[in-house]
Amino acid sequence: MLYGIAAATSALLLAAVLSALLRSPALRLGVVDRRRQRPLPLFGGVAVVAATCLVAVAGDRMGVARLGDGVGRLLVAGAAVAALGLVADVRRVKARVLVAGTAVAAACVMPYGETGIGGGLLAVGWVTFVALAFRALDHADALAGTVGVLTAFGVGACAAVEVMDGLAVLLSVLAAALTGFLMHNWHPARVGLGACGSLFAGFVLAASAVFTRAGYGLASSAGVLFALTAVAVADVLLVVLARRLAGRPVLRRGPDHLAHRLRRSGLTPQGATVVLGLLAFAGVLVGVLVDMGWVAGSGVLWVAAGVVALVLVLLRVPGSSPRGSESSQVRGRLRVRNG
Repeated sequence: MLYGIAAATSALLLAAVLSALLRSPALRLGVVDRRRQRPLPLFGGVAVVAATCLVAVAGDRMGVARLGDGVGRLLVAGAAVAALGLVADVRRVKARVLVAGTAVAAACVMPYGETGIGGGLLAVGWVTFVALAFRALDHADALAGTVGVLTAFGVGACAAVEVMDGLAVLLSVLAAALTGFLMHNWHPARVGLGACGSLFAGFVLAASAVFTRAGYGLASSAGVLFALTAVAVADVLLVVLARRLAGRPVLRRGPDHLAHRLRRSGLTPQGATVVLGLLAFAGVLVGVLVDMGWVAGSGVLWVAAGVVALVLVLLRVPGSSPRGSESSQVRGRLRVRNG
């Protein structure tokens, strides 16, 4: 217990310090997100990955919190996915490369002895999907980090119930590292998570959830995994449907994600993050309660209904600002700057 508190505190402080220190190097090297009004340095993900790995490995080496072989392989695979994400942050990488690399990493850590070959392959697809969905969640300040923290606590609770102490420690360290990063990522963000951090967080969370449900029925496990990641699923579903209906390429980036549409509905950037965080908390809570057997599996249907309702409502919100209003906003900003 005491080590868990010490490890979480160390990860939080280390991630917070590294996020601040790595901001300037990211700006100098040009590793920034240029889709925003001002370039956002993207080495926050490096800080989260470094803090998580260093604290978790230190506890394992000192013998105070053994990760175990399975969790150790999971951490190594997550670090490999993070390295692939870092390459994507530094230079353009095709989507199929990210999908293939993440899928290979997931295939290397699946507990096939408990899931079976078929279940393991389905789990590989699920882990890959969630990792990429978390990357898509990084479209608004503090959103991916907030959802990641809540999901980490939920999956960590499931791991604790299954007496997977090493996995529970890893998830608590990840949650703490993301919290330290959020100190610099709340709107207006000073540093971003990037593909490095978002792919790492999504991969570790999804694979850990699969570990906790390995050996259970496929249908019940799918329901729990869905509830734990409901907001990420909703974001992907919204974007795919909106772009298909508009006749636009699915993989082309655009301001049509959850937070974008909530802001166009009148919410502030902070308000959109809080609303989606509350929805993520609700989904995680249902997933944990179903996993523990305190709520019937049918409780997941309420989460599914909420996701469908959210997507249908936000589909009615324009996916991008009208060209005229967008141009007027730009002209207004220029007039202010020119005095």
